[in-house]
Amino acid sequence: MSTIRLKKGFDLHLLGAIQGNDIAFTSPARSVAIVPDDFHGVIPRMEKKEGEHVIAGEPLYHDKNDEDIKVVAPVSGTIKEIRRGERRHIDAIIIAPDNDGQAVKHDTGGDAVKTLKAAGLWVMLRQRPYDVVPYTDVRPRNVFVTAFDSAPLAPDLDVVLGDKRQFIGRGVEVLKSLTDGNVCIGTREGQAFDAPGAQVNTFVGPHPAGNAGVQAANTIPVNKGEVVWTLDIVTLARIGELFTTGMVSHDTVVAIDGEMVQQPGYVKTVMGADLETVLKNQLTNVARSRIISGNVLTGVKVNVDQWLRAPYRHITIIPENNKPDEFMGWASFNPNRFSIYRTFTTWLRGLKKPVSMDSRIKGGERAIVRTGEYDAMLPMDIHAEFLIKAIISGDIDKMEQLGVYEIAPEDFALAEFADTSKLELQRIVRQGLDKLRAEMS
Repeated sequence: MSTIRLKKGFDLHLLGAIQGNDIAFTSPARSVAIVPDDFHGVIPRMEKKEGEHVIAGEPLYHDKNDEDIKVVAPVSGTIKEIRRGERRHIDAIIIAPDNDGQAVKHDTGGDAVKTLKAAGLWVMLRQRPYDVVPYTDVRPRNVFVTAFDSAPLAPDLDVVLGDKRQFIGRGVEVLKSLTDGNVCIGTREGQAFDAPGAQVNTFVGPHPAGNAGVQAANTIPVNKGEVVWTLDIVTLARIGELFTTGMVSHDTVVAIDGEMVQQPGYVKTVMGADLETVLKNQLTNVARSRIISGNVLTGVKVNVDQWLRAPYRHITIIPENNKPDEFMGWASFNPNRFSIYRTFTTWLRGLKKPVSMDSRIKGGERAIVRTGEYDAMLPMDIHAEFLIKAIISGDIDKMEQLGVYEIAPEDFALAEFADTSKLELQRIVRQGLDKLRAEMS
């Protein structure tokens, strides 16, 4: 075990944090949905039709380029709707649960890769380069597992794990058989796991220290021609459970927090559950609330009539632009105004005190000025500003030289928050990775 200290980054403290680790139970979900966009790199081809009955763990669709890669139903029930958007893009597959408890049991005695694909857990993994669902014809150099989430208001993964931590050792054993290197687990101070065979590293520092990609970059960086896998400790435990019991549990513990939540806390529900059930009696004001499935930096904006999105463990609710006509705007002398920099007097009281933030961007897009803002928020050995410029210009050679193979959009989420140029850095990185993958295929 080694300890790695990261100085770059920033911990954003928001109002509405969870106090305590108690878990409440929700009513059974009235509907459950799978959103294909959550599994980047998989092109869906439906195996089921509207009106058909499915049981938990049964495939809903497979990848166009690899029919063995399945995305499965998290509950048993009837497919209520296959919702499509422009050009027949599948926006969501909606299931009306029947709660009969039926579930698929898998034979885990054969090839581990085929089992993971068939069980729907393969799509929970991510590959660097490109930050997509892993290719199956390449063995990863290493597998990196993050055991904590450092994002604002993020859930404690020890709580999300619950009694599934007993399967971590088996999960390590399975993944170790699929890599030529080590299974590296990144923990925070004070965490302990029974994970024989894994290389455990402790990371000390601000967000994004909990990102698996940041942990990889500070242990064994990804070079051109190399492939690594990343995942979180909850997915690792699900893999271990699959190869122990033959079943995949689709239950999940979700953190519901943020300034607009009545009582921030944890609830137990099912993957993809409808938000009306999950958020019952929790919203203080629906009209003035921004509901985010995920954290405020990387999450997806959703409506109350939609569903929990992958990785199915966090809902943040903040005010929705509740002061559009604030007196003097950015030049206001309001002592509660927040800035990472010393633009306002907030820094005098310290930056660890929870603050109120709404959904406003508070600025418009402007030219990139080299100030070192990106580098200060990204604890990786890359020149972030030059890399972003290379991606925007489409210079693939320069992108490769500057470290594009080891990044993912989530790594730039904090830099996007701190960026005075107000650029959509995550979107830029995603487009750059997709272009690079298309050129290299």
